[in-house]
Amino acid sequence: MTSPINRKAIRAFSLACAATIVVACGQPAASATPVPVGAHVPEPATLPAGAGKLAPGQPLTRAQQHWVDSTLASLTLRQRIAQMVSIWVMGDFANERDSGYVQLVNWIEKDGVGSMTMSVGSPMDVAVKLNALQRHARIPLLVHSDLEPGLGRLEGGVFIPSMLYGGSATVFPTPMAMGAANDDSLTYAAAYAIGREARAVGIQVVFSPVADVNNNPANPVINTRSFGESPRDVARLTADFVRGLQDAGAMATAKHFPGHGDTDTDSHHALPVVNSNRAELDTVELVPFRAAIAAGVAGVMTAHIALPAVEGDSVPATLAPRVITGLLRDSLDFRGMTYTDALTMDAIGAGYPIERSSVLAVQAGADILLKPSDVGRAIDAVEQAVTSGIVSPARIDSSVRRILEAKALVGLNVARTVSLDGVRREVGSPEHWAVADSIAERAITLVRDSASLVPIASSARRVAVVNYAPESELRAGSAFVAELRRTLPNVRLFRLSPRSGAAELDSLAATLSGSDAIIVTTNVRRIEGTGRMAIAPAVAQWIDTLATRQRVIVVANGNPYIIRQFPRVQSYMLTYGIGDALERAAARAIAGVAPITAHSPISLPGFFARGDGITRPVATLPAATR
Repeated sequence: MTSPINRKAIRAFSLACAATIVVACGQPAASATPVPVGAHVPEPATLPAGAGKLAPGQPLTRAQQHWVDSTLASLTLRQRIAQMVSIWVMGDFANERDSGYVQLVNWIEKDGVGSMTMSVGSPMDVAVKLNALQRHARIPLLVHSDLEPGLGRLEGGVFIPSMLYGGSATVFPTPMAMGAANDDSLTYAAAYAIGREARAVGIQVVFSPVADVNNNPANPVINTRSFGESPRDVARLTADFVRGLQDAGAMATAKHFPGHGDTDTDSHHALPVVNSNRAELDTVELVPFRAAIAAGVAGVMTAHIALPAVEGDSVPATLAPRVITGLLRDSLDFRGMTYTDALTMDAIGAGYPIERSSVLAVQAGADILLKPSDVGRAIDAVEQAVTSGIVSPARIDSSVRRILEAKALVGLNVARTVSLDGVRREVGSPEHWAVADSIAERAITLVRDSASLVPIASSARRVAVVNYAPESELRAGSAFVAELRRTLPNVRLFRLSPRSGAAELDSLAATLSGSDAIIVTTNVRRIEGTGRMAIAPAVAQWIDTLATRQRVIVVANGNPYIIRQFPRVQSYMLTYGIGDALERAAARAIAGVAPITAHSPISLPGFFARGDGITRPVATLPAATR
């Protein structure tokens, strides 16, 4: 589905509004020694958004090709293998003599690793840290990050007890919210903005989009990270996301190949089994990956899942040549970079020592080994495999050439650090937040309203909001209540947590008696673990009972499947995520200030079907305009 604003218009808007990404050129990548910290670097150069095409097989310029060829020729076997290793880096501030920071420098200078995977941290801290680490590298480092669904995961934190917010990059709604909004142009615009913000802080590769089809409501690890359960719709939005990221100059990485949606096991803790045969893979799981490849996706990340119907055994797909080389390379004709998922995850780490998993992943066809538990042992093992004839030197060279070509395509051969002034201009811009707000408003889905409780009448005088959230979700509910009070001034806020017991729940039930409307907001992310209920059972039972006695609207922030825990609620609204933009949108919808137009991209048998959604027009004007 495409809105009246087409992709070209969105891109033109983004190019007009976004500041140019500015980078400072590093020392020549092929220099014999690491660039010392504090050394002079040339004046900043500019890298326009979308500079060059990032699709696999894109011809290099003569200068880029010379850099790739000369750099590859200068590397020993061990140095080439090290280019295939990615280390994990926290985005926090660290003193240069901190033991963790010193370890990072050692991996870069002594082991010569080729890339980093950046984790959480504030945007400015991330940029400063990446600049510093890049200066230690002989060959510029390719920097990846799990930006789902955007750089907004790099938040500055919340400071207690004052609750001051530490600032953030743009926090976009989840892919499933984009699936509900079902707008090609908005999905493209979000990805474009994410790519701009990523490049601004020094990240060149985005581990997104999630191309998994979430066709199992019990999936504990994919859930709202997926665009939905329709292979066709997931494929379309996956392609939009790939194009948006790569038009912004960031390399996209589709994951988790060949599909992690149809499982009820979290691969962080155990090895999931997907029982689909090849025909089923072709019609469901592989459909979005084909679309991503057709859109020119630069990378694909493999899944730590077993495919016994395809493989005939329980070897994880990440370590299976039939999956990575046979299926991805040969059958789907993918020519970009292949990444393992993190090798520390229990789906791999619990059954395979790092030496074995590293060698098997390379044999299977992986170009980059993510987060090995021991960098030195991983490099040693692959080097030994080559010298003993288990792995051919040509196999290593093919991966390293792809990696160096990717570095050249994103401009790392001439520019490795970023301007901190550019971070402040680009990250979290009003234009990017406007895209996030638009997606959030279009995503709100009302799948149940049997008593016509939505929207709440503006005449309501006693409105209660019961906010359920884990103790770690410090900001949960704040934006929702603030926005709701703009239209309904007499709103009281109550908070529940997984620790709330019978006495607290009974007392709250008595307090809520006589309310004109009760809104229960649940702030539950994916269920990461084995067999845990999304909401504490005592609280879920309390919500279910309360709904039989009073006018209760449940707003499910995050996990959309939790209605199974309180099936008697009369009104059930989905936002598909946790964040201020979604909270504001839900509040506006409930108050009747914004229309409700979305339809669910997923189904939950016995509760709602894919495509369900009750629409509501605007019922009232916001207080500011009355």
